[in-house]
Amino acid sequence: MDNEAFFDQFADIEKKIERLIEISKSLQVANLELHHKIKQLEEELHLKNVSEERHAEEKAFIRSRIDNLLAKLEGVTRP
Repeated sequence: MDNEAFFDQFADIEKKIERLIEISKSLQVANLELHHKIKQLEEELHLKNVSEERHAEEKAFIRSRIDNLLAKLEGVTRP
């Protein structure tokens, strides 16, 4: 193998390695963006769960108050 062919192959290998480095960096950026998106979605899910729990507690409280009022009304309307 002559020197020119050797240097051509070496240049091809360098280009391929540079391309792999570019792809790796691109994938690292995409991975970081996905991790941020996961964190954001986890926070949104947590807030939704907290909101649903609060809503369920308020609903139970309202139901309890209505049941108490109905019981009082039944006591008043019974002869």
